Amino acid sequence: MATTNDLKNGTILVLEGQLWQVIEFQHVKPGKGPAFVRTKLKNVMSGKGVDKTFNAGLKVETATVDKRDMQYSYMDGDMFVFMDTTTWEQTNVTAAVVGDAKDYLLEGQDVVLAFHNGQVLFVELPASVVLEITFTEPGLQGDRSSGGTKPATLETGKEIQVPLFLEQGTKVKVDTRSGDYLGRA
Repeated sequence: MATTNDLKNGTILVLEGQLWQVIEFQHVKPGKGPAFVRTKLKNVMSGKGVDKTFNAGLKVETATVDKRDMQYSYMDGDMFVFMDTTTWEQTNVTAAVVGDAKDYLLEGQDVVLAFHNGQVLFVELPASVVLEITFTEPGLQGDRSSGGTKPATLETGKEIQVPLFLEQGTKVKVDTRSGDYLGRA
C-alpha cells in the first residue's frame, strides 16, 4: 500500500481489480479546500486512458511489478521472442502486449519487460532508437534542410516524416514515444 503522495510516473496501481499505469500526475493544493492529486492513468491490459482525481494522502494499492532487461530475439508467428540477458531464458510475448513498440523493434535490441505474477504487462523501449530509411522519394532540386518534410519508410515498416534532404539508406534517430524524427545518426 502507498499513498497518493507517493505516486510517480510509471507506477502501477490496482484499482477495482485492474492494473493502471500512472502516465502523469500533479499534486494540487488549492487556496481553499483540501489538497488533491490529479492523474492520467492508462489501463495496462487494454491501453485505455482515463483521468482520475484522488484526495491527497489517500491509500492506494500498488502492484508488484518486476522489470527485467531483455533482448528482442525474433518473431515466431504472431509471438515476439525476448531473451533475458542474465539467465538466457526466452519469453514469448503476444503482438497485443507489444503493441506499437513493434514499430521500433530490431533483432538484438535491448528493452525492458514488465512482469506481474509471471505475466508480461508491457514492453518499455529506450527513449530513442536508430533505424535505417528503406524507402523515401528523392528530394527535389532546391530542397533545403529547413522547410518541408516528406514521408519515409523505416526498416521496421513504420512510416515517419523526415526533412526533404534525407535519402534512402540514411540512418535516423527516432523518438519511440511520439514517432518523431530527431536527427541523423
